[in-house]
Amino acid sequence: MMDWYADCSYHAERKRRFHATARARLRQLVAELRLPAGRFDLRSNQGGIAVSGEITLHGEQIYVQVCQPVTRADTGILIRTCRDRRDYTGGANHFAPLSLLDDIPALAAQVRAVMATGPGASRAA
Repeated sequence: MMDWYADCSYHAERKRRFHATARARLRQLVAELRLPAGRFDLRSNQGGIAVSGEITLHGEQIYVQVCQPVTRADTGILIRTCRDRRDYTGGANHFAPLSLLDDIPALAAQVRAVMATGPGASRAA
């Protein structure tokens, strides 16, 4: 079981595992949301040694980013709507705890709720 809250800063192996596991969970989220192949990007930015970096799922209507906030707040999953994969600012930010990465159906429900509030909501709902 992944400890999402084990500090990745200054721990290269822990950071590698955090990124690999988060990417795998975001792939599961893609399947749960039934996002069409070729209609999303999944990318990883390792960041510097002092931070966790971030793992991002960027679809045509949704943007989900996973990181360990340096504030230690339990807001490690950012969810917001977007207009397309070139939209990097999107709609309002919504946050969820990293522990939702261990419950993909619950995370998908939260993502769907956010999608229902954004551009293209009638298509996404």
